[in-house]
Amino acid sequence: MRQANIEEWSKILVYIECRKGKIHPVGRELIAEASRLAKRLDMPVYAAAIGSDLEKIEGQLSGCPLERLYLYEAADEYSPLAYEKILADCIKEIKPSIVLIGGTSEGRALAPRLAVVFETGLTADCTSLEIDEEGNLVQIRPAFGGNVMASIVTRFTRPQFATVRPGVMEPAFIEGQPAPKIIRDSIDAAEDAFQVLSVKEANVTESIADARILVVAGRGVRKKEDLSMLEELAGLLGGRLASSRALVEKGWMPAKCQIGLSGNTVSPQYIITCGVSGTVQFMAGMKHAKNIIAINRDPDARIFEIAHYPVLGDLYEIVPEMIGRLKAKKGDDIAET
Repeated sequence: MRQANIEEWSKILVYIECRKGKIHPVGRELIAEASRLAKRLDMPVYAAAIGSDLEKIEGQLSGCPLERLYLYEAADEYSPLAYEKILADCIKEIKPSIVLIGGTSEGRALAPRLAVVFETGLTADCTSLEIDEEGNLVQIRPAFGGNVMASIVTRFTRPQFATVRPGVMEPAFIEGQPAPKIIRDSIDAAEDAFQVLSVKEANVTESIADARILVVAGRGVRKKEDLSMLEELAGLLGGRLASSRALVEKGWMPAKCQIGLSGNTVSPQYIITCGVSGTVQFMAGMKHAKNIIAINRDPDARIFEIAHYPVLGDLYEIVPEMIGRLKAKKGDDIAET
């Protein structure tokens, strides 16, 4: 591994994932986090996007604290070689100390390739980012099944690559923020060794990540049949049923309904956890929910540390009571009409 001249690398670069002129929400989240880190380091924040109809994304980044935005016109379909080359050339030109990439399917494929090109480190699925006394990026993520939080530092090489799952960071909007300087370029399709001949859109069902209200089943659920009780509660609230990893591993819930770093990152308006103890991985996947209501009979349950409304008690007593009251209110509303 080569050792870098740290002083030469002095910016923060955010990769903006986009398709058909629409940015992925994680891009705004990463720019906000980059801005926070940049204040500690006294560095500018740049961003780069690859795809088509890129003139449309400029307005979507309004209010984001960016100094420069690099736009590379290319095919929308992700190509490992082409995207790697474009972003590697960009990095070589501007020499960022830190590169932040969304932990999406595309980001997880692209980030390791870039780390290999620059012979440097990469930390995946970070839940928090900090700066140490030496100015290094401290990349924090759960380890050993979520039982500990690992702090990882890339001391001798640059850039410092990190991926962050969507929904883990909060986006920011700054009123009156000046528009960034735009640098445009394009890539000839002939330069890519891979050619996409056709694209078929898959039928994607609604994700729990899009739900406004979630009811979450945890290890405290005693039998698979009892999930119907929680599903009824979710239905009465106009929400969806989700799960912790424990019930997915038991085969009681599908993986697509799992919350956590190994599942979905969610930020609903309301989330009601039922019998969820609150592992580090789980809480990292839902900590930005606007209203967290936690039901657990263990007073020492870790989930209570982040709950806005902690409810100490047995879910088998509390949930039926909630269902009964919701049904009664619904009946009253019908009677009034």
